[in-house]
Amino acid sequence: FIGRNQAKMTLTVGKNETSGDDGGEPELVVKCSVLGGFSESDEIRALIASLPEISENAATKEVATEKFLVIMDRYQEQPHLLDPHLEWMMNMLLDIARNEKSPPPLLHLGFKFLYIISKVRGYKIFMQLFPHEVVDVHPVLDLLSRQNPKDPEIWETRYMLLLWLSMTCLIPFDLSRLDGHLDSVSGQAREPTMDRILAIVKTYLTVTDSCRYAAAVLVSKFMTRPDVKKKHLADFLDWSLTTIMQADEKLMIDLVVMDGTLQSLAQLFKHGKRDDFLQHAPTVLQCLDQKHLLESNHEMLRKLGVKLIQRLGLTFLKPRLAKWRYQRGSRSLAANLSMAQSTPGSETPGTPDVEMRDQEEDYDIPEEVETVIEQLLVGLKDTETIVRWSAAKGIGRVTGRLPKELADEVVESVLACFSFQETDNAWHGGCLALAELGRRGLLLPSRLANVVPLILKALTYDEKRGACSVGSNVRDAACYVCWAFARAYEPPELTPFVSQIASALLITTVFDRSVNCRRAASVSVQLRIRSKLPSNVNNYLCLLVKLNLFIFSVYIASFPDYTQAMIDHLIAMKINHWNDEIRDLATKALHNLTPQAPEYMASVLPQLLQSTTSSDLHGRHGAILAFAEITHALYKLAGCLEVCSLIEKMSLSKMPLKDDPVIEGWQWLIDDTLKSLHLMSSRTRDVVRDSAIGALAALCEEYYQVGPGQADPRIQDLLVSQYVAGLKSPEVLTRSSSALALGCLPKCMARTRLQQVCQQLLVYTLSFTEGRRDAVRAIAQLCVKVGVSAQGTPDSVICSGNIGQVYRPLLHSMGDYTTDSRGDVGSWVREAAMTSLMEVTLLVVSTAPELLAPDLVERMMCCIVQQAAEKIDRYRAHAGMVFLRLLHCSDPAVPHIHHREELLSIFPVETGTTLNWNASSHAFPYITQLLGLEHYRYHTLLGLTVSVGGLTSSTVRFSSQSLFEHLKGIQQDSTALGHFGDALLKVFKDNLRHDRVSIPLLKMLDMILSNNCFEVFATQEDHPFCVDLLALCKEEIKRSMSMQKLPSCIAVFCGLIQFRGPVRKLVLSQLLVLLGHGLFAVRKETAGQMYEMLLTYDDVVDAEVLDEAMTLLSDTNWSVVDASAAIAVRPADTSNPSARNRRGTT
Repeated sequence: FIGRNQAKMTLTVGKNETSGDDGGEPELVVKCSVLGGFSESDEIRALIASLPEISENAATKEVATEKFLVIMDRYQEQPHLLDPHLEWMMNMLLDIARNEKSPPPLLHLGFKFLYIISKVRGYKIFMQLFPHEVVDVHPVLDLLSRQNPKDPEIWETRYMLLLWLSMTCLIPFDLSRLDGHLDSVSGQAREPTMDRILAIVKTYLTVTDSCRYAAAVLVSKFMTRPDVKKKHLADFLDWSLTTIMQADEKLMIDLVVMDGTLQSLAQLFKHGKRDDFLQHAPTVLQCLDQKHLLESNHEMLRKLGVKLIQRLGLTFLKPRLAKWRYQRGSRSLAANLSMAQSTPGSETPGTPDVEMRDQEEDYDIPEEVETVIEQLLVGLKDTETIVRWSAAKGIGRVTGRLPKELADEVVESVLACFSFQETDNAWHGGCLALAELGRRGLLLPSRLANVVPLILKALTYDEKRGACSVGSNVRDAACYVCWAFARAYEPPELTPFVSQIASALLITTVFDRSVNCRRAASVSVQLRIRSKLPSNVNNYLCLLVKLNLFIFSVYIASFPDYTQAMIDHLIAMKINHWNDEIRDLATKALHNLTPQAPEYMASVLPQLLQSTTSSDLHGRHGAILAFAEITHALYKLAGCLEVCSLIEKMSLSKMPLKDDPVIEGWQWLIDDTLKSLHLMSSRTRDVVRDSAIGALAALCEEYYQVGPGQADPRIQDLLVSQYVAGLKSPEVLTRSSSALALGCLPKCMARTRLQQVCQQLLVYTLSFTEGRRDAVRAIAQLCVKVGVSAQGTPDSVICSGNIGQVYRPLLHSMGDYTTDSRGDVGSWVREAAMTSLMEVTLLVVSTAPELLAPDLVERMMCCIVQQAAEKIDRYRAHAGMVFLRLLHCSDPAVPHIHHREELLSIFPVETGTTLNWNASSHAFPYITQLLGLEHYRYHTLLGLTVSVGGLTSSTVRFSSQSLFEHLKGIQQDSTALGHFGDALLKVFKDNLRHDRVSIPLLKMLDMILSNNCFEVFATQEDHPFCVDLLALCKEEIKRSMSMQKLPSCIAVFCGLIQFRGPVRKLVLSQLLVLLGHGLFAVRKETAGQMYEMLLTYDDVVDAEVLDEAMTLLSDTNWSVVDASAAIAVRPADTSNPSARNRRGTT
């Protein structure tokens, strides 16, 4: 996968955040590319090689530059892919620079390309590839000297030359040896190489473009040379300090000068040897103190000042690794592995060695270090993030070289930043410093008890400022601290704090309004804290930026460890938030969390009630909303579901409440619940409806009878009329619940009203899908309750007078194939119909089997067989279960089942438990055996059609394999094959232009013809099967423009070409007509299929014209409408020799 050129991944981030500077940025769709290599190397090589030709033309030069830039920018995220190609690209471009005949435009274009490459890969890596031999020094120096430092058009040239010159300064020879004789030909003295480079350094440190950054790099390489530092280091430092002191911050040019000078000093003290710069460090620090850089109005000067100060601090302190630091593991892989295999009694790697700590070297700490640390602590509170970040890194580096006692004082000073008297800047800087100290092992575990509470406060830091709030950067940095601690400490060290940290991070993950904070908290949770969480929480964390997080909080709150913490956070921090949307979401979250902890929610209501009189308008508003939402949620916990369950249980308990007014109230509650289903959520709607129906059934059974088996006539008329009227309600769910209510009525209430109810339910089966499903269920329930009696009346029981009325809607529902945006919703009705048919049939068989007419049983069994042969595994399995249940019923047996003995031989009794109908490989070998039974052949083939011609590969494979095995077994039996062909044609004729069946049927016909399953018919001229099939196919595609149907039909036509006689000519004529179809895709498909057909059946046309026909089919551009291009070759006629020489055109 990675080896491919490019694979794109898209991360969609949720809806827009609320406005404000605290994370209110819009969340966009982020697209990134994962590249497998530098695939444009050949294109880049050709582009660089063409630079001499295009450099003189401004237009072509601009096009080439833009093209190069676009290609290189693709690798900004994966610049390492360029590494194998950097050397040859640099060599090709440097050849241009070394060529003295290269015109200036070409020279500058080459360096511009070099700069683009260095920008993508990074100058630190790219500059190492520059040639740095002795012979390169003077050419580079001369070329750089000829450049105009103030020309804004060619700054890339100067930038790259400065980097190249930096690398040439690494030669191990004294630069004075390169001067030779300093007298020139004219007798004038030439300037030494060292002085020339120094002059270039001073010039470019004061320019306004990016060249001063490259000049600072040159300083770090040049001034640290042994020969240069002896002669010029002190003078350069004096020049630098003088320049800084004389600069005026109010002047833009002086700001640029100070920027370049400070960068050069920072680079010097970073790369120079401590012994060389220690004597100069106090002077530089004194200069910076006098200049008060940390009080400057310019953030870049403050950032460079902090950077230089931390380098000075490292210079004052000896380079040493603190032995007292907390160590987790080792930098050596072998050491880590040996620790992992050590005995349980061995020393824990995270514990400092006491003896080593006692042997720690004591030495005096210079006084200047205190000044350095003081200024770094001031930098932690700066208003700009880049300054605070630099100060935090400086705190970590300097503390790592201090003794334990002094380092502990530094930690104490950092903790002082976490005061509510400090600004959000101090909190942010303190978090960054703690993360650096923890990451470097300088924050000992003994300090965690003091640090963790501060970090927990930082995770919820949010201060209002005017119309918005600040603190998102503090919360983000606090998440970074948690991440750093998880990586720095062994699990036992964090165990006492895991619960608190996990709760705080999960709260931030789901409730923070800033997407950056949510992501940071999610990463921190997954890194270490996730080991303490249920696995499902970890699986969902990657989706948190997409979901409605306040709703997702319900899932996390289902774990008791976090429920109360989340509720407390919402009440303390969110319902009084300044943003009204946050307050609204928080109160809705409280509503959703109430079922998780109803007792605790009830205990916070008094607190919320007090807050409703608060002077804070936001807090008052949020408290009122929260009180309302929690109260509503508590009410719903004791709402419809529980009350309906109470009514059902009280009725089943036979409580002596008959004629009590409470019964009327219960009935009203049940009716109101059934009418109000549309107001409930889809998640709870079905549960509440089923509970209400169960309560109604129990209530009617117990309290609405005036005697044993005799219903109260008044209540009976009232309920039946009410629910029959409900079937006509404009509200869909009311109609559905009314149907189920009629079905749940007890036997005493259904008697004398069975005919009326069944007629109304029969009408209702013509309504929407869910209604048809519920009506079918209701009919079966009523039938089971009233029972069967052959001599009974249609109004009271199932009898000969109404059995047809009962079965008619059930059998009709077996053909429900309604589809909508949800898919095959008719399958719900078919499943309910199969269940209902089984229940009613078993009931009738057990009481009065003579009521079942042969045609009724035949139609029922055939419909079930069809469902058992179809493509959806779930409904095929259900149909198979019903079929076997009816077939194996023996006490008494279901009468009038055709081919009972053959069916029992195919499906023995043990198949009821061993046959896996869900598995296509198991089910279809049994199903296809039904094709040999006359009464089941048609419906089995109808069901198999949608399976063999379907889309699911496993179903298609196993169903077609079983079908071909059956056809192979009857190849020598022309009668059986004829019966199969007749059934196939009947299926086609009955479902003509019915796409649900006809399209899969065409696909199945193509497979059957391709496998030569009708080879017996093909040997006979004008076999009726072929003639009828051709006529049906022509009728099916008549005026059709369906690209699902036409290609399949073309394939069938090509398969019919195997049949002999005049029908072959008709098939070929139909294919030629399709070659002139109005859709070019149809023409192209027809030509391709015909080409394969002529390769397979070489006797279709005369050998003399075969090559010409195949060439015409393969070479013609069928996307262009040209009737003269479609040439038809007449089929070969062996009985008429003259026919072999005839050709026709259309």
